[in-house]
Amino acid sequence: MPLSEHEQRMLDQIERALYAEDPNFASNVRGGRLHRPSKRRRLQGIAVFVLGLILLVLGVVLPVTAAGIPVVSVVGFLVMFGGAVIVLFAMRGSAEEPESQSGGGGSSGAKRKTGSSLTQRLEDRFRKRFEQ
Repeated sequence: MPLSEHEQRMLDQIERALYAEDPNFASNVRGGRLHRPSKRRRLQGIAVFVLGLILLVLGVVLPVTAAGIPVVSVVGFLVMFGGAVIVLFAMRGSAEEPESQSGGGGSSGAKRKTGSSLTQRLEDRFRKRFEQ
C-alpha cells in the first residue's frame, strides 16, 4: 500500500531532520541496507554441510589421527556445523520476508492478525491518528 501525500511529506521531514541532526549516521543507515537472503545462500550452506558430512565419513575411513583424535572427522564436523549455521540463518531471514511481502488480494486486517510485532502495532497507531 503506497503512502498518502501527508505521510510522504512527514517522512520527508523526518528524513531531512535526521540528515540535519546527524549526517554521518543518516548516510550509514541509508547505505547499509540489509539484503534478503537468497536461495543461493541456502544452496551454499547445504553444499558446505554435505562437504562436511563427506569429510566426517572419510575421517572414519582414513587412519589420520593426532593423539587418538580423528582429525579429518573433527574438521568434517566443524564444516558441517558451519553449513548448518549458514542454512539456518538463510532460512530464518527468508521466513520473515513472505509475511511482509504477501498481499495483493488480502485485506489489511488479515495482515494485522499474523504480525503482532511492535512495528505493526506502531503502524496501526499511526494510521489511526491520521484517519480521525
